[in-house]
Amino acid sequence: MDRAALDAAYNNSVAVTDSPGILADWQARSDVLRRRSKEIRYGAAERNRIDLFDIGKPLLVFIHGGYWQMRAKENFAFLAAGPLAHGISVALIGYTLAPEKRLDGIVAEIRAALDFLARDCVVSGWSAGGHLTAMVMDHPRVRAGLAISGIYDLEPIRLCYLNEKLGLDETEARRNTPLYRPPSGKPLILAYGTHELPELQRHSVDYAKAMSAQLRPLGGHNHFTILEELASPTGALNGVVRTFLDV
Repeated sequence: MDRAALDAAYNNSVAVTDSPGILADWQARSDVLRRRSKEIRYGAAERNRIDLFDIGKPLLVFIHGGYWQMRAKENFAFLAAGPLAHGISVALIGYTLAPEKRLDGIVAEIRAALDFLARDCVVSGWSAGGHLTAMVMDHPRVRAGLAISGIYDLEPIRLCYLNEKLGLDETEARRNTPLYRPPSGKPLILAYGTHELPELQRHSVDYAKAMSAQLRPLGGHNHFTILEELASPTGALNGVVRTFLDV
């Protein structure tokens, strides 16, 4: 692909024409549900905070998306509704965005948050959060992973518009590419929507083959609507989390 085609291949906001309305709905629902959480700090940086819905064990940790350079944990509290309905605690991790922090530093912040929580958990994330999920599967507190619509090969990211803020060079891109990391040996499910951009679907398919991970395509979903399968108490991805946590 040339640069224009590569840019389009990763532009979910253009691909999903009603994405502004979806994001507004997420925020409205999150604003309501977040009142039930407690915000705690795990590090010195401004975004080193966790929204914790603590109803005891077991624990789901969720890492938000936004191509490592936008969005925040506060936009995703709506997701806690599904797990909470089944007695699962939820921790939403915030992290410093690019260009303020390089990707090496972002990964380190997620690991620091898991250290701080100091609880065995299932870790999940969406889009860039799917990538970060894959990057911390080797953390000793992680029992299993659910990566949703993730990015697992950073070379195309380095070559498209997304790198304007990330500033990845070849070495850092390879170091942070899950495809080049050894399997953790822990259960990992890779979910994506069948209406997502083809390039996004390719990431999950290729990574599943490389890691011998389970692939979970969800029919009818795009890059945004797939998260309803976690937010709903009866959603397919909520079911994955419950299975991992024996709930």
